[in-house]
Amino acid sequence: MNKLKRTEIFTRLRAENPHPTTELNYTTPFELLIAVILSAQATDKAVNKATDKLYPVANTPTAIHALGVDDLKVYIKTIGLFNGKAANIIKTCAILKDQYSSEVPQARASLEALPGVGRKTANVILNTAFGQPTIAVDTHIFRVSNRTKIAPGKSVLEVERKLIKFIPDEFKLDAHHWLILHGRYVCVARKPRCGACVIEELCEYKQKMIE
Repeated sequence: MNKLKRTEIFTRLRAENPHPTTELNYTTPFELLIAVILSAQATDKAVNKATDKLYPVANTPTAIHALGVDDLKVYIKTIGLFNGKAANIIKTCAILKDQYSSEVPQARASLEALPGVGRKTANVILNTAFGQPTIAVDTHIFRVSNRTKIAPGKSVLEVERKLIKFIPDEFKLDAHHWLILHGRYVCVARKPRCGACVIEELCEYKQKMIE
């Protein structure tokens, strides 16, 4: 995989989807933060179903903190690991209220210090809410990066660092969304839809599956 090939890959992904964005429903950085915390080991669809009911009732750190853990669980109980997520969200809301005037911080270290927020979640917030050229490597992006050879690596952090290094600057802001959507709908885990892929002949996956 070389620079010219990577440039063409992202040129095609951009042409197919010029303005990619997350499939999580949100209107503020705080709503996005809560949605991303909830999305760990859960689908965006499941998270949206929960937040569509939660946010009309409580969508600020003060309001969600006022719910308390038990009442918050009522809204998110259909999501996996909801007990731990509820506890983390209440703690995070308290920190945002007390330390950040109920605003979501825009620094990585501050985000990663929040309960329930790791590097991947921080990257999503920095990229999607604040327009920073970060790339959150989830299972889809990890698979696509290794399968296509855009940025192969044995760990999530290795893949992230290679993506930041190798992706041309003009594509970095939206690369996270293009790769996750490509992995979610085209370069799927069990049977990639190679015949319907816009980057098929550029991809270096040796076991291509043509439909």
